[in-house]
Amino acid sequence: MNKNETTQNERILDCRPSIQGKVAFVTGGFGGIGRATVKALLAHGANVALTYAEGRESEEDVRKLLDEAPDHLSAHALDLRAVTSIRQCMEQVIARWHRIDILVNNAAVGSATVAAYADDSATQDSAMLAINADGTLKVCQTFLSLMGHEFTSSPFKIINLSSVGGGVQVFPGFRLSDGMSKAAVAFLTRQLAAELTQTRVDVFAICPGATNTPMFQASTLNPMTPEERQAFTHALPKQRLIAPEEIANLIVFLASSYSTPLHGAVIDASMGLGVRPGLITEQRH
Repeated sequence: MNKNETTQNERILDCRPSIQGKVAFVTGGFGGIGRATVKALLAHGANVALTYAEGRESEEDVRKLLDEAPDHLSAHALDLRAVTSIRQCMEQVIARWHRIDILVNNAAVGSATVAAYADDSATQDSAMLAINADGTLKVCQTFLSLMGHEFTSSPFKIINLSSVGGGVQVFPGFRLSDGMSKAAVAFLTRQLAAELTQTRVDVFAICPGATNTPMFQASTLNPMTPEERQAFTHALPKQRLIAPEEIANLIVFLASSYSTPLHGAVIDASMGLGVRPGLITEQRH
């Protein structure tokens, strides 16, 4: 191999070598972005521990998912509202895989799915903040306390999922507790990044836009008529929804060794909605 060939090969973006054999902990790995992320990390050679909400995913669904990659996948119950559950869950993951290299804070509730936790809006708002904001905070803190002794020798990644609504921009009519919780995740990411700059821990947040997930369908698309849904989608950037796999690919990149220069970044992954927040309402004027 000559020098030119070596230089050319070094430019090839291949995330697999820096992910293969690593242990990823993905909260909320059963649907939407979480499920796509689990598949993408497995495809890049990672071992993945995912979480599920006990009583909300059936035992049969858990079994079926584990059967897809029994040697590289584990599932663990997690209640983000309880710090004891968070610590027990992460200790179980470490007992199974001996370490966690990649933390993906994906589990969350939205303005519609939070209704499963309470009947009244005030209690729903409290659950939204407890799960999305405080839960993510507690997972990060527990991860740092459990793995802290390793931070001088191995690279680690914390990848938080926020949202274009709250994490990047504000949108009229967006549920306050939803936006507040996502803004809190964006702030948490920046603060942790500032505190961990001199360690081998890289911290990022991704802020997706309108992504075709069950959560987004429940909160936004399902209440619409077919005509309203078509008009809404047509007004979105690129005139389409973002696929969960597109966000999962970004997570894989952030989990790789290539992402370190982005330490502290809160990434607008809204396909342009973050820089043009009025896009979906302009057609009304």
